[in-house]
Amino acid sequence: MPPDSAREQPLEMAARPRILIVDDLYANRVAMRHVLSGLSCELVEAANGNDALSACLEQEFALILLDVQMPGMDGVEVAELLNGEESTRDTPVIFVTAGATDDLDRLKGYDVGAVDYINKPLNPALLSAKVRNLLELYESRRQLKAALAALDERNAELSREVEERKRAEALAHQLATHDALTGLPNRLLFVDRLASSMRRARRMRTQFALGYMDLDGFKPINDEYGHRAGDAVLRSIAQRLAHYTRDSDTTARFGGDEFALIFDNVTSEDSCQLFCEELRIELSAPTLLSLDDSQAEIEIAVGVSIGLAMYPQHGETADSLMHNADCALYSVKHNGKAGVRIFRPEYDVAIPASR
Repeated sequence: MPPDSAREQPLEMAARPRILIVDDLYANRVAMRHVLSGLSCELVEAANGNDALSACLEQEFALILLDVQMPGMDGVEVAELLNGEESTRDTPVIFVTAGATDDLDRLKGYDVGAVDYINKPLNPALLSAKVRNLLELYESRRQLKAALAALDERNAELSREVEERKRAEALAHQLATHDALTGLPNRLLFVDRLASSMRRARRMRTQFALGYMDLDGFKPINDEYGHRAGDAVLRSIAQRLAHYTRDSDTTARFGGDEFALIFDNVTSEDSCQLFCEELRIELSAPTLLSLDDSQAEIEIAVGVSIGLAMYPQHGETADSLMHNADCALYSVKHNGKAGVRIFRPEYDVAIPASR
């Protein structure tokens, strides 16, 4: 018997297709071995059905030459067992028989996985030709499986590349349209959202409010505690804005301590002003900060000023609406801060570049 495992063969041998010769007579195995020795294949022999099944569990075969008449477990029984296992179901079997086989016997053999019959005494040329054809088919199938596996891997690689590109594009879009510190929309995205709100309000004949918001007393925080504390306050304000506004609203950071707001589909000026006053109170609540590695925390509070302009009453273009909201905010800041005002014509003044 040849070695049981292909691992014991040289590497160049392990790559060749294997043929399992199953026959209880040693002379028959020698005869088939002699005929097939010229083919590029590895020959494995088994003297009975049990040995054949054991070999099939350990190795993959391109073809099984299976004697039909054997003591104990005959070839048909072996083929039935092989056909019942997923790992060996597709392994072609050529039945080798010494007796005449009628059509019914052949049909039964085909049902259990046989692809052909060869009669004893063996015709060397016929055996060699049939085995060679099946080896070529096996090699074609193996190449096809390898090609399909390579294609699957390439498809998986392309899918990974597409997903990576999508993530990169999403990150680039996020960085281009959102504030890096707070994660809120930036001015670019805010202007786009404003245009969408105006189109929607015209179509639905509704109104919305545009708000400008400043933090009162923010600069001293940076001066006294440093920019790390200032950044923490800005992030806290951003989180509260996201929490207390609706999903349909837009809250944006323009830079520094300047924020912009869009409240879609508001019912009235009074209800909008009341909501913004409640929002101002929530945002003015102190922020707890730990300024170093110690567990001690300090409270830092800032005031909030909000100026509002209603669409379409206070402007039918983005520029006029933003200008009037800025005027309302300037009026709040100029008259004591920490409040909410809706635009009035008398607020329309030249706003200093730095207020």
